Amino acid sequence: MSNDWNKAVSLALEGPGAFTTIRNNQEASWALIEDWPLEDGPALDAALLTLEAAMKGKTSVEAARLSFIAAAHEAGLEIRD
Repeated sequence: MSNDWNKAVSLALEGPGAFTTIRNNQEASWALIEDWPLEDGPALDAALLTLEAAMKGKTSVEAARLSFIAAAHEAGLEIRD
């Protein structure tokens, strides 16, 4: 099972206007663990669990992508399409 997303997510992770593009579950997990502006939150916790499940093939990569987007909204990060 591939961990690559059908559509990448670009978000202002390093500050306003400084967009980072996340393309797969591994990049998303790394961003949540290393670079995320929040230490905890319900959407962040859910995203970490969903990404882990997707990497183990227990849920879809799209579910992981959507949970990552929810965590970005929770953190107040700007998302660019």
